[in-house]
Amino acid sequence: MKLSFEPFELKLRYPFGISGYSRSSTPLILLKVEHDGQVGYGEASMVPYMGESPGTATAFLNKVDLRRFKIPIDFDEVVEYLDALNPGNPAIKAAIDIALHDLEGKIRCIPCYSMFNSNPDRMPVTTITIGIDTPEMVVKKVEEAEAAHVLKVKLGSDDDQELVRTIRSISNKPLFADANQGWKDKFKALDMLHWLKEQGVRVVEQPMEKGKLEENAWITERSPLPILADESFQRLGDLERIKGAYHGINVKLMKSAGMHEAFKMIRRARELDMKILIGCMSETSIPTLAGAALAPLCDWADLDGPFLTSNNPFNTPAFQNGRWILSDTPGLGLVM
Repeated sequence: MKLSFEPFELKLRYPFGISGYSRSSTPLILLKVEHDGQVGYGEASMVPYMGESPGTATAFLNKVDLRRFKIPIDFDEVVEYLDALNPGNPAIKAAIDIALHDLEGKIRCIPCYSMFNSNPDRMPVTTITIGIDTPEMVVKKVEEAEAAHVLKVKLGSDDDQELVRTIRSISNKPLFADANQGWKDKFKALDMLHWLKEQGVRVVEQPMEKGKLEENAWITERSPLPILADESFQRLGDLERIKGAYHGINVKLMKSAGMHEAFKMIRRARELDMKILIGCMSETSIPTLAGAALAPLCDWADLDGPFLTSNNPFNTPAFQNGRWILSDTPGLGLVM
């Protein structure tokens, strides 16, 4: 198997504001694995809080030798091999994992979703995210998110209620909310959750700082809405640590080191009777399709990368009635 890669700067349509910071682009590594006349495509999206960069990704990739793996691929062996090289670097590991799934699907002439017994007919609607911004820009973003049946709003600032009221002034669509660790007082957080329920919010992610497990558990016990772990939850081993402190989890391929471990997370979360949202970072169509392959196994989806970016180098996947459409094309179904 031949591995090649290149850096790419993914530009956002508008500055993306969450609790604590804002950004207008995201560094990526676009990756290819070639074998037996087929090419598998992968991607690492390296958002600031995860601590990866093109430099760390390149250093990691220079250690990787994929010639040891054969088709059909033993993905447990892949995970073990990559983690032995370095315990971190989940995004670049995800790029390798996604490319290998795409490659195997093409060689075996099967779509990636069939590897997980994922039924395209059970695809959930996906949210489109409205970042923290001025009321005027929030209105503009909501209007441009017309394709979404559900919106996701970023919270965690002093203007949370104003932001939600602004959305409600022009849209009555259901809302998901993500505080991104931005709430500092558990009592005020609980009051906010009751208010958000009145505003038509259905789910809330990561109310307080990820290290404050007891405070988040206190909120979860009393919340009128499902509370999901995001920053608190990255790799599979974190699931046992946080169980009981949240109603569910936000699975992201850039945190889970790819599709294989994400599938294991989903399966284990079901055993623990936890809810599951499959989410994303700022991404092109590659991880969007990889996440969509697993989305029918989840309760909710937040796979909006192609809607929030302006220079996606690939065609946007088919989208209808608020849902991504999975094709029976071998591999991910990526259209160049």
